Amino acid sequence: MNICVFLSAADLDDRYTGPAREFAELLGKGGHTLVWGGSDVGLMKVVADGVHEAGGRLIGVSVEFLQDKARPVADEMLVARDLAERKALLLAKSDAVVIMVGGTGTLDEATEILELKKHGHTAKPVVLLNTAGFYDGLKQQFQRMDDEGFLPVPLTDLVFFAEDAVGALAHLEEGAGVQ
Repeated sequence: MNICVFLSAADLDDRYTGPAREFAELLGKGGHTLVWGGSDVGLMKVVADGVHEAGGRLIGVSVEFLQDKARPVADEMLVARDLAERKALLLAKSDAVVIMVGGTGTLDEATEILELKKHGHTAKPVVLLNTAGFYDGLKQQFQRMDDEGFLPVPLTDLVFFAEDAVGALAHLEEGAGVQ
């Protein structure tokens, strides 16, 4: 399965890098392909290294203005003109999406895939990996949107909230019929 991971390129402490390494190792050992923003820095590098070291494939999608931070070696590396094209390529290359910790770019990517699902433009499974409770507030806000009628489809149809790497990947594999 090609799994797109939206995540930060920032250097983060072990509270975030440890679980990211665990997820990357599970992905690689499971024979999956990482589809990611192509960066060779920060948490993006941690995950790409982990997947590669565990035997998984790498498909990167960088963007022209960040090309100097792109991973020099991947199974496939694409360079988009802008962020909108990058998001479209990331989604086109993937079968599922995992949202890990990140900043405004990650949040932008997350809300875009949820909008596409909401409007029936994709049926790809989306998992929000809530490492160290990072997305507790966002989860609460999404639940409020659902409870108060702002979502035309149930929140559970849009995104699965996982508290750990094992739960995130298990959800995706079960949905894809992988044993």
